[in-house]
Amino acid sequence: MKNVTHLKLHEKAVIKGFTDEVLSVKLMEMGCLPGTEISLELIAPWGDPIAIEVAGYQLSLRKSEASSILIED
Repeated sequence: MKNVTHLKLHEKAVIKGFTDEVLSVKLMEMGCLPGTEISLELIAPWGDPIAIEVAGYQLSLRKSEASSILIED
């Protein structure tokens, strides 16, 4: 199963689900709902953190947090 960390810069995907129940609640409160389209917008120089575009705004996440977001192409 692919997660957000597998995306290339500016690649789009749809959120399918989450691997972490506790973190999923926080992510859903920030607009990361299953069925929502996201795209990878920015990657820090050493690869962490990253910024995704979701629900019309950019959200910065640690790679460990982003890896809990499952996607479908």
